[in-house]
Amino acid sequence: MPKSELSRNRSSLGHKLRYALRYPGRIPRYLRRAARDNWLGLRHRDHVAYYRAVMAADTGRSPERAVGSGSEERWLALGQMQFDYLVEHGLKPQDRMLEIGCGNLRAGWRFIGYLDPGRYYGIDISPDILLEAQHTIVQRGLQDRLPHLALVENLTLDFLPSGWFTVVHAHSLFSHSPLEVIDECLAHVGRVLAPGGFFDFTYDRTEGTEHQVLREDFYYRTETLLSLAERHGLIARFMDDWERRPHGQSKIRVTHAAAV
Repeated sequence: MPKSELSRNRSSLGHKLRYALRYPGRIPRYLRRAARDNWLGLRHRDHVAYYRAVMAADTGRSPERAVGSGSEERWLALGQMQFDYLVEHGLKPQDRMLEIGCGNLRAGWRFIGYLDPGRYYGIDISPDILLEAQHTIVQRGLQDRLPHLALVENLTLDFLPSGWFTVVHAHSLFSHSPLEVIDECLAHVGRVLAPGGFFDFTYDRTEGTEHQVLREDFYYRTETLLSLAERHGLIARFMDDWERRPHGQSKIRVTHAAAV
């Protein structure tokens, strides 16, 4: 990723003006997003409730766009990219996988088909997108793989068993989360992570000032997230091989300290 891109502050007025001049056709869409952000922000002070409302609105228009894919082709490509990466990093059919923020199973349907029956657990804060996940299971004929889907109201993971999941995965979750939500997840994921297991998550990286665009997109320095994981007794490392793939986000892997 170019240095200029990593140091950019997308929340600054200067960036917004330059972007508007370069892409004038995108101004109406941004204004609609800003108006929705203000309206939902007034109704939902809690971020999870706010983002659940965002997902309800986006899913009603397009389930693919709700999870960040502009088309079915892109939806399939991004899911394939996630799947290929984890298989290359040792994902086995016998692994027990938890996907946090599973959405409409953009990558999840591939994991479900690959893992042994009953080994996939997907959770999400949005009931609307989980209904779309059920439709994906039906459309792909994956009912006999016995996937588990659950609606959650936070990321404490308190209803899940301790030391159970060998692979935990979260794609495009922390890019939409304030730091307190990320902290909550990292505070509890170690309990459900099996010895020797790992937790991969993506995020929007900046090497400049950490910032957010509306309440939907958050940009963090790698050092911030590494130190946050270490504060909870976990070991975290930046996965630079993910950077070579055609996706705009970065990736960190978290393990138990004893696994290093």
